[in-house]
Amino acid sequence: MPQIRLKPLPQQTIVITGASSGIGLATARRAAQAGARVFLVSRNEEALRRIVEELRGRGGQADFAVADVGDQAALEAAAEKARQVFGGFDSWVNDAGTSIYGELEKTPLEDQRRLFDTNYWGVVHGSLIAAKELRRHGGALVNVGSVLSDRAMMLQGTYSATKHAVRAFTEALRMELERDGAPVSVTLIKPSGIETAFQEHGRNLLGAQGIRVPPPAYEPQLVARAILHACEHRKREIVVGFGGHAISLMGSLFPRATDLVMEAVGYPAQVSRKAPRQERADNLYAPRGDGTEKSLTRPVAPVRKTSLFLEAQLHPGMTAAVLAGLGALAIGASAGAARRAGAGRMPLPRRRRTGLF
Repeated sequence: MPQIRLKPLPQQTIVITGASSGIGLATARRAAQAGARVFLVSRNEEALRRIVEELRGRGGQADFAVADVGDQAALEAAAEKARQVFGGFDSWVNDAGTSIYGELEKTPLEDQRRLFDTNYWGVVHGSLIAAKELRRHGGALVNVGSVLSDRAMMLQGTYSATKHAVRAFTEALRMELERDGAPVSVTLIKPSGIETAFQEHGRNLLGAQGIRVPPPAYEPQLVARAILHACEHRKREIVVGFGGHAISLMGSLFPRATDLVMEAVGYPAQVSRKAPRQERADNLYAPRGDGTEKSLTRPVAPVRKTSLFLEAQLHPGMTAAVLAGLGALAIGASAGAARRAGAGRMPLPRRRRTGLF
């Protein structure tokens, strides 16, 4: 197993794709606040300029490049600019992605191919660029997948397929790098439903119906925290939010029952009767309104700002110690209760031995 030494965030330069909104933007802000140099990549030049100005105004070191991650040459040029500005990079985060809401038989193949260009080929392009550089001096590659990397969701069939592909590619690349002794940590981040502009950016093929993130939804800052943890610590996978993970777990244990449940709730959980606003056009083929971490649509249920499941993955030793302590307290309490119960009983009369037995 190769020796992988990841730098503390204040000593790192981090490249983040999909950095103009949602998880990518939350990660950029959190990384800059921690003292990392951040290099942002997306298609939206106007949003990137505003974000970089914001980060610099807060004392951060930041720069950007405009690139479509589905265009390998454009992403190569972005990486070269990162080398020129910061002398290279220590972590690379592949976050760019979008979605299509619609039934598979009614989703144009052109749209499906375009989604793969961004969600899958964007990860491939970024990963190969990063691996080539990080093989030389070490570092972290962090790919943002989804809990739908494990279990497909109806009405998001193409999106689920891209995330399944991302998981397979990430696992294969990890093994190949490890076999070669490359000092590269490869992590797959699997968010549950996150309250970002995902629903506004996704292509809506459901007619007049609006689309929404099914509950429970989590804050994008939780995903940003998981990503940056992976930049500093070698982790195989990190799942953000137990809500989505529960569906994946249920699907692996009871696949047929999970099908039936998802068939019953999949449509009402993702579709709103409220018609989508015209100005919220999707970003499948071109950038749209960016610059925000969260959705502009009112969430279906309160957004969760914490996740004990995430904390358990980020700090397994501490979690085990806490559970062991709670277990010891529970055993001690049970033993004390048993002693008190025993002390309160009247002693039974001793039987006189007759010598017969």
